[in-house]
Amino acid sequence: MHSPISNFLLLSYPLINVIVIIYQILYFLHIPYALGFSIIVLTVIIRLVLYPFVTSQLKATKKMQELNPHLSRLKEKHKNDAKMLQQETMKLYKEFGVNPLSGCLPVIIQLPLIWALYSVLGDVVKYSSAEINKILYSDFYKLSKPWDTNFFGLPLAQSPSHLYSAVPLVLMVPVLTGFFQLIQSKMIIFTPAKTPDKNDKGKEKKKEEDFATSFQTQSTYIFPIMIAFFSWGFPIGLSLYWNTYTIFGIIQQYKISGLGGLKEWMDKINGRK
Repeated sequence: MHSPISNFLLLSYPLINVIVIIYQILYFLHIPYALGFSIIVLTVIIRLVLYPFVTSQLKATKKMQELNPHLSRLKEKHKNDAKMLQQETMKLYKEFGVNPLSGCLPVIIQLPLIWALYSVLGDVVKYSSAEINKILYSDFYKLSKPWDTNFFGLPLAQSPSHLYSAVPLVLMVPVLTGFFQLIQSKMIIFTPAKTPDKNDKGKEKKKEEDFATSFQTQSTYIFPIMIAFFSWGFPIGLSLYWNTYTIFGIIQQYKISGLGGLKEWMDKINGRK
């Protein structure tokens, strides 16, 4: 079987076997669209496995964002003394119990698994059951007949761009994918309370803050737009995985730090300033 998954044999082959086992269980229970629901179930399982790592990452990110005002004051106070700035910064990290590298390890752990799953699902929805059977570990759960690659009438192996002329409603796939990603991106942002500047140096500081805020705002919108654009050309099976992954992430993010930056939008919707 020649496919991109050969680059991730250590992770991809076990994932393919797991998804086939899930499919066989759902099929035995006469659950319709078993392959689509298998993708959802596998994604949820992966998110549960990664849950403690993502939680650690989210908590570290939130702490670092809460420290930003303190770090800005230290930079202003010791802008001419790099050594003192470094010492005071490390002292601040220690005082608040923050490890600036603690958010990196969870990401490193997640990326290979996420990428392997992404590659696997891109192939699973396109290859025949005979090709899938070649890499299963046991004959016990091998596919005895071609599996249905449709999910509520949408072929998981096809992209919205190929289906749009026949099914215009498929446009909702990239729209929803971008929307869910936008919600998660906005929730990650933590906006600390602003402190008024009482001197002329505040103008220069405000320019830096305006640039940082502008960059953060652009990133919040650009990434979801990119994801929506990619989902327009990628198989629907991958969008199903990504949306499940994102929705789970939104729930986890809410449990860790509430609405985050999304509270700003909710306040505007509710008429609060």
